[in-house]
Formats: sequence, structure tokens, C-alpha cells
Amino acid sequence: MGLRVFNTLGRKLEEFVPLNPPRVGMYVCGPTVYSHSHLGHAKSYLSFDVIVRWLRCSGYDVCYVQNITDVGHMTNNDEDAGEDPIIREARRRGLHPMAVAETFMRSFLDDMDALNVVRPDIMPRATGHIPEQIELAQQLLARGHAYVVNGSVYFDVTSDPDYGKLSGRRVADQEAGARVAVNEEKRHPADFALWKKAEGGHIMRWASPWGEGFPGWHLECSAMSQKYLGRTFDIHGGGLENQFPHHECEIAQSECATGAPFVRYWLHNNMCTINGQKMGKSLGNAVSLKDILYTERPLHDREGRLLIARAFEPVIVRHFVLTSHYRAPLDFSNEALQAAESGSYKLRDAAGELLRATAARLRQVGGEPAPPGPPGALPAARTEAVRTALAEYERRFAEAMNDDFNTAAALAVAFDYARQTGSWLRAGLTAEDLVAADALMRRFVHDALGFRWRDAVGGGDAEARRALIQLLVDLRTEARKAKNFALSDTIRDRLAALGIELKDGPTGTTW
Repeated sequence: MGLRVFNTLGRKLEEFVPLNPPRVGMYVCGPTVYSHSHLGHAKSYLSFDVIVRWLRCSGYDVCYVQNITDVGHMTNNDEDAGEDPIIREARRRGLHPMAVAETFMRSFLDDMDALNVVRPDIMPRATGHIPEQIELAQQLLARGHAYVVNGSVYFDVTSDPDYGKLSGRRVADQEAGARVAVNEEKRHPADFALWKKAEGGHIMRWASPWGEGFPGWHLECSAMSQKYLGRTFDIHGGGLENQFPHHECEIAQSECATGAPFVRYWLHNNMCTINGQKMGKSLGNAVSLKDILYTERPLHDREGRLLIARAFEPVIVRHFVLTSHYRAPLDFSNEALQAAESGSYKLRDAAGELLRATAARLRQVGGEPAPPGPPGALPAARTEAVRTALAEYERRFAEAMNDDFNTAAALAVAFDYARQTGSWLRAGLTAEDLVAADALMRRFVHDALGFRWRDAVGGGDAEARRALIQLLVDLRTEARKAKNFALSDTIRDRLAALGIELKDGPTGTTW
């Protein structure tokens, strides 16, 4: 089965066919950097991390773009009013707004690195693309889709007959005052700002043809995504809460400016709740990622309910998020995190056991004295059966991931496979089958799902892990001396896949 994705634009599962295969252009709305990352960020960016990983595992050449919003996003429900939260935080701290943006951008990247989220290929910042945003606003004015009032530029939603096609909210249904107080500058209450006039004392401001001001929230994503991916690209992702108005406005301004389709597949992840309630600072139950990863004491909400009993390893957060489908809501609790920890360590231990067995068999192949084989070892004639089983597990895993990136079903396959490898190890496998089985385990848990445990082989013994690596390095050295270059290359490549680089020098091999 080929890859199928749920396209919010068509509200149905569709076969994924890139515009220019095997290249895939993908843009995901990044964070507004005014505070530390929270569980909602983990839900969103882990979901899209696995999507990118699976596309690459499937042979696609993905250009992944994710922006950093460091200006222009307002705090209340109307993106054209209220206060930029970066400026608000800067005033609270007595800092320049860009100092706040830098601080929390670094915090966000630190958290994503801890969760083993692959860095995007391009991470443009809104403040670094002001000329592109001004140019886009000018194009819309020239085409009659925007108007200027008192130094601000607004998009005229009545000029776009397709406005509302993503969310289903049509212009005729959006009456004045339905969402916020009426802005007298607007011709229609649903019109949105492309450029806002900067009033006195507003720090974040740039020169424009309409006077000093700053870009509207929606404008940045259209300008930056099209700059790096072209006027039409394959995938745009983001949180379900951004479907309207943000993504709706992106479509309108982009397509009215270029006359071409903007995005072919819209993917939206669902939100995160906690103990069955909406999560928020105002409710006193917000949990930051740093709370989960580094807390030194139990955390409770305002009602005294337990939020976090202790710190958890970052991979546990990843495992927890992937136990649900990206389009499903995710309810967080300390108990749910503990359950994810138990399951994740079972996978870790199975992968570690398989790795150790593979290393031991490579030692045997390298000419070292072989340990006594287990009773009932599989004869060579059974190799074809093992390889058939590997192909079936790979098929089942791919079927789950190709069903709109169903990580919950893929995890179930990975657990089944972990139990199977345990049975195989008790029965015995050939060296070739061990290498193949280990490679498939790595494809599942490391490459596709992105799990990275602090103790990669299980058991918590760092010295044993170092000794195991050094053993493989020594075996490779012996294989090179014996001109067994096939084995030497296999050991080097398998270590590289584990993130271990070998360096050959005149005094020997280091890692």
C-alpha cells in the first residue's frame, strides 16, 4: 500500500503524490518564542518529526522548513489586536524583545534536541524576512486584494471567493462582532492585517511604503515558505488550533498573490490535554518540557493534583506522544508517562539484547573462540524462514506508517517484533540473520520512530557499553589484518549506524 495522508483541505484520506518526486517540500509552523516549550510543542513537533523521518525512510528527498516567529503574533483571539507576547515578556524582564526571542529560541532548540527531533533543513525567522513580507503585501495591493488604512494594510476577504475552503468558515457567515470587537479600519470584520502601523513606543518596527510598522502574523509563513519551497509545495503542517484563522489566511493571501495553488496537502496535529482538562497557564496546570525532563521534586496543579512525580528521560516523552495518532487528542498524566516509560524500556532492552547477540556472533565469525551454542539452535536451512518473517514485519510496519503515519499501530508492530527477536535469540540465529534482524530493529525504533535512549544497550552499565564497542573495534582490526574486508566494512557501517565513528590512523583505530 502506498502512503495515504489525511488532507485537511479535502477532509479525507488521499494518496500522497509529490509535485516533483522524489523531492518533497514540507513547511511546518514553528513556535512563537516568548516562553519555554510545553507539552503541546512536543505533541506537534514530534509528530512532524516522525512524518519527516518516514518520508525519508520511504526514499523521498525532503526539504523541511520550519519558521521561528519572533514578531507579529498577538496575544488575544484576534491576530490584529492585543499585544505581541515577545514585547510583553521583554517589558516584564526589562530586556530588548530580541533578547527574549534569542533566549527562548535556544531553549526550544535545546528541548527539541533532547527529544531527538531532527533539525529542519531551514529555520527562517520572521524578522529576517521583512522585505519578502512587504513585497507580498505590495503584490496583493497591486492585484486588488488588499487596501491601506492609516498606515496599515489589510487583506480584503471578499475579494477571494475561495476564502474559507480549509476551515469551512465562509465570509458570509462571519458577521461583525462575532469573534472580537469591530475594528473600524476594516471594510469587513474578517479582513486581516498584512502590515500594522507601529504606534509610538512600539519597539519592533521597520520602514515600509506605508510608514513604520510590523508584519501581520499570517504574512510571515506565506513569504518564507514560498521563498524556500516555491509558490506551490507539497505539505504544510501545524496544530489544529491554527487551521483558522492562520492557515486559512495563509492560503488566501498566497493564492491571491500568485494565482497558483499554495499547498497540496494540509496536515494538522491535535492538541494536548492534562488529566482530561485543557492545559494552560491560567488554569495552573501547564507543564513545560523542562518540568518533565529536569524537575527535582513532584509538581502539582493549583488544586493539589499531581502533575509530575519526578523527571523522565526525554525518550519517554517521545514514546508517550507516539502512542497516539497525530490527529488524535493526547491526554497527559503522570500515570500515562510511567506506562510509556515501561513500554519504552522493553523496546530498549530488546534492541540491546539483539545488538549484544549480533556483536557476539560477529566475534565468532572473526575467528575468536565461539561460546557454546544454545540447545535447539536453528539450522542454516531455517534461514529462509527467518528472512520471510523479517519481510513480513517490515511490511506490517510500513502498512501502519503508510496509513496516515499511524505511529500507534507501528509501535504495536515493533513490540511484536521485539518479542519475536527474543524467541529467535533463545533458539539461535546465523550471523547473517542476526545482522538482518538487528538492521530491521534499527529501522523501526531508531530511523522511523526516532527513539534514542541514554543507555542504548540496556542495563545501565556504561563501562560494559564502552567495552562492547572496543571489542568490535578490535575485531575489525583483526579482520583487516586477515584481509577480510567485507567483515571489516560491515563492522564499520554498523557502528556508524549507531552514531559511532571510527578513525584509522598510523597508531591504530580510535572511536
